[in-house]
Amino acid sequence: MAIRYWLAVASRDHVRTAVDLGVAQISHGTRPNLERMGDADGLVYYSPKTAYPDGDPLKQFTAIGRIAGTEIYQALSLDWRPWRRRVDWDETAEPAPIRPLLGALEFTRNAPDWGYQLRAGLIELSRHDFEIIRDAMRRPSPDDRRYPEERHWL
Repeated sequence: MAIRYWLAVASRDHVRTAVDLGVAQISHGTRPNLERMGDADGLVYYSPKTAYPDGDPLKQFTAIGRIAGTEIYQALSLDWRPWRRRVDWDETAEPAPIRPLLGALEFTRNAPDWGYQLRAGLIELSRHDFEIIRDAMRRPSPDDRRYPEERHWL
């Protein structure tokens, strides 16, 4: 089966929890969006805010990784049972603002209302978009004198 790429939306505080737990939780823990993903699919989180529901505006990509396995499971909790999938998160990734990438990303290019589609909580990305985001989130090496002035998406 072909690898697909996904962009999920969650506040930065929720993303940090997911990364700490090594999981993905989409749309407040519902199962259907997780079922769309396959083993080894790429996943990136976009965080419009720092916290849910009343955090400060952020508008950054905050985590990136790969789905690890096929199991979808329900977490045990006293008052809530969210559905989750295991993810191998890139622990070296750094947050990247979306604004500098708007003209390069297929899902935002020539789309002044690009944010509207994110209300679904999960959208499929092209490989092109996933790679641009991954590159933006990579920590530059100490000898990379081009960073941040000459990135390939500019």
